[in-house]
Amino acid sequence: MSVGRKSKLRRALLATALLLTFSLPASAHNGPPFPIITDQRVGPVVISLWTHPDLGTGTFWILVDAPPGGTIPSDLKFRVAVQPVSKRLPEVVYKSWPEKARGQVQFKSEVEFDQDEMWQVRLILESGAGNAEATAQVEATPPGFGRWDLLFYALPFIGVGFLWFRAIARRLGYRKRVEVKGGGDAIQPGTER
Repeated sequence: MSVGRKSKLRRALLATALLLTFSLPASAHNGPPFPIITDQRVGPVVISLWTHPDLGTGTFWILVDAPPGGTIPSDLKFRVAVQPVSKRLPEVVYKSWPEKARGQVQFKSEVEFDQDEMWQVRLILESGAGNAEATAQVEATPPGFGRWDLLFYALPFIGVGFLWFRAIARRLGYRKRVEVKGGGDAIQPGTER
């Protein structure tokens, strides 16, 4: 191997080692959250409920707006209750907490989903101005791309295999061209060395 190739190989290995050493773990997020309740009047406020219902820990965001001519109560609290639509498990209620957002009153809640199925979601609002509830359904889904995971994660290996195959094919093609032209160390008939 030439000195130039060894130097390039060393730099590539060093870059790979640094990348692997300092890379951060990726989370299992496969897209933006989506709304399951949009601009619905619930008690003294108007809410939108957004979710990212991953198996394991699913996340809910409650966006709160004041109704026309009204205000948002200062003692507003939310809880999120979930239960499989099949009723195989009892309903479980989870607390939510305020989350800072630019100019928007927002709450967040994390719930546990144990199976890929439809879940009944009940949003419970409590405040001095009144209590109320809203319901919706959502399907808990596995994190990632589902059945496309294997293909997605195999793509880098398929790409490397393709490049390796292409390099070998070119090298074999080059050797065949050299042999056909009579190049290299081949001894031509009728000549001596």
